[in-house]
Amino acid sequence: MQTIDLRYPIGRFTAPPTIDVAQRDAWLSEIDALPRLARDAVQGLDDDQLDTPYRPGGWTVRQVVHHIPDSHLNAYVRCKLAFTEERPTIRPYEEALWAELGEAKRAPIAMSLALLDALHERWVAALRAADDAMFSRTLVHPEHGRSMTVDELIALYAWHGRHHVAHITGLREREGW
Repeated sequence: MQTIDLRYPIGRFTAPPTIDVAQRDAWLSEIDALPRLARDAVQGLDDDQLDTPYRPGGWTVRQVVHHIPDSHLNAYVRCKLAFTEERPTIRPYEEALWAELGEAKRAPIAMSLALLDALHERWVAALRAADDAMFSRTLVHPEHGRSMTVDELIALYAWHGRHHVAHITGLREREGW
């Protein structure tokens, strides 16, 4: 029997060695679908369930839901910076501290689901309007210590959405919700 790492239920992110247009289109479709998948993942959960950690020592479902648009807002801005500046160094943020702020721990999730809807509509529109050359533009991510292409960034955030939806759906499955 295989044990699932509750922290990484779909495995850790690994950047593919090469990226083609078909793979990029698949990631764009995943990014486009994420708001619906996140909404489906939390459908019908009550406040006690939303305030349940997805794993021992982990964030609550509510914190995960608020974290996704926090993170993806940063990703959207990072893409736009890479599209418009020469090799910008992006600013990291303390996601663990953001998740401890009052609204992330207590606010209704509807606001973050609505934000995710609008954000992803705009982000996908920007990505689909970009020409192929724009996806090879680079940015410097200080936490990763290297340059990343926009293609790598969207691969990471397609994975990121699946990763957090799996946190929620995995908890629901384990708890029988």
